[in-house]
Amino acid sequence: MDKVPTTARLEARLPVEVHALLKRAAELQGRTLTDFVVTAARDAACRVIEEADIIRLSVEDQRQLAEAILNPPEPAPALRRAFARRHELFGPA
Repeated sequence: MDKVPTTARLEARLPVEVHALLKRAAELQGRTLTDFVVTAARDAACRVIEEADIIRLSVEDQRQLAEAILNPPEPAPALRRAFARRHELFGPA
């Protein structure tokens, strides 16, 4: 049975001063250089992905959303029928 690898290799060339900086930071935290770099890269990647997933609304969009929440429109006929059918099938909510 083939075993699926649990790690992958990443190689990077970086300026000597950046390497020294990373190595010093890792030593200050009592970690290996690899552990420090992997953790820092993972944290940065998570932040980038999280920021990309955030929905940003313009001021006008925010106003419209708040208005819809505070003063929702009347349900459409199809929604009324769906609620009535649900009530028939499952009883009151």
